[in-house]
Amino acid sequence: MNHSIYSADRTTHLKIVVVALVAGILVGAFGISARTSSDGFTQTHVTKAGKPVVVTSSGNPVVR
Repeated sequence: MNHSIYSADRTTHLKIVVVALVAGILVGAFGISARTSSDGFTQTHVTKAGKPVVVTSSGNPVVR
């Protein structure tokens, strides 16, 4: 068993690449299947902005 990536042979590097590719494919497949709807542009909740709020004083004493 090789404990260093520098002393690893060709098959060890190939195993690392294969495991990385499989992991990337699994993450991508999970991301695609995790979508909540088939149409990505439909929104179920619409939030409207309220009236603007102006803060004139925080009530905290000013330390100088």
